[in-house]
Amino acid sequence: MSDPYFQQLFADRIGGAEYGKSTAIYKFEKIKRAKRRALAEFPDRTLLDFGIGENDEMAPESVRRRMAQEINLPENRGYADNGIAEFKQAVARMMERRFGVTLDPATEVNHCIGSKSALAILPACFINPGDVTLMTVPGYPVAGTHSQYYGGEVHRLPLLAANNFLPDLDEIPDEIATRAKLLVLNYPNSPTGALATKNFYGEVIDFARQHDVVVVQDAAHIMLTFGDEPLSFLSVPGAKDVGVEVHSLSKGYDMIGWRIGWVCGNERIVHAFADVKDNTDSGQFIAIQKAAAAALDDDSIPAATNEKYRRRLAKLVSVFSRCGFDCRMPGGSYFLYTKSPTGAAGGVTFATAEDASQHLINNYSICTVPWDDAGAYLRFSATYVAADEAAEDALMAETETRLKDFQPTFG
Repeated sequence: MSDPYFQQLFADRIGGAEYGKSTAIYKFEKIKRAKRRALAEFPDRTLLDFGIGENDEMAPESVRRRMAQEINLPENRGYADNGIAEFKQAVARMMERRFGVTLDPATEVNHCIGSKSALAILPACFINPGDVTLMTVPGYPVAGTHSQYYGGEVHRLPLLAANNFLPDLDEIPDEIATRAKLLVLNYPNSPTGALATKNFYGEVIDFARQHDVVVVQDAAHIMLTFGDEPLSFLSVPGAKDVGVEVHSLSKGYDMIGWRIGWVCGNERIVHAFADVKDNTDSGQFIAIQKAAAAALDDDSIPAATNEKYRRRLAKLVSVFSRCGFDCRMPGGSYFLYTKSPTGAAGGVTFATAEDASQHLINNYSICTVPWDDAGAYLRFSATYVAADEAAEDALMAETETRLKDFQPTFG
């Protein structure tokens, strides 16, 4: 079959004339295929899915009740554009209350349709052809992908255990730092679970000033901080002069599908984001913004979510440690990031984390996500579906039973 006439018209940024012809399989597609195969071949063996990366509960009943009230009000029917004052004010109250960050809701806050859209839009504000976006790896690629769409380059900053999964800014070549426009961070970090420190953020601010770089800190998991109090980048002196922080209600408020978050910080950067956003979308449904505002005023919601995933992660650490993995409780997020084994019982060897992940799915019906970007690691998520603590404990017991003969080895 010949190519359609428009095959030659696809933009180079998505592959040009070769778009749609690649036979490469993305790792998440490989995981989906392996899961389907495991379910087909072992229909009586429940798939233990630790690969899911989204909350397993609905939004709290109080938030859904507020949504039900707002959805029938005629004043909520129209375009929201860059957001309603009620939501921005709720953001400002929460940021002051939880992080000690003072924001002008009219000029230093703007809503977004989830943090993903914000990370896609912000490069449009800064990246020209030849500019560089500094991105930590492993990590969420959206800001880097859109930087490349605009002709920019991505310079990867590996997150290594030896540096507490913080990027080593001193290792950035001068030629790269000179061309850099954006530094995209994410703490608490997905997938490593690492936390940033005030000292590190101070180094980031100094780096940004020295090299004229804008900082974008993705704080999607900030309400899932364990042990320490959650730390906002904007709470560090000087941060608001060099960047913005992107927040989401998905993780901490169980509002994954609602697609609501915000960008806050430097007034001029927030304004630029709002200008580009205004030419990208027409805002999130006003009823959702009002329900989200109610959620932001209720600190018991993220407190309950935090406790749930902290409890589940502690159980994961305990079980996988007993099964031979070297695990530590993460500082935040709902991910357990642990070194991938190089081998297992029966003389099996794994060249990559992806190999180990496929082996666990195919032979044990245990799903995890592999990362081979900065060493070989497996990511286990605590967002598995379980109705209560008894169900959690039953799932942990089944996991340990299946893995008792796995006997991972590490090279």
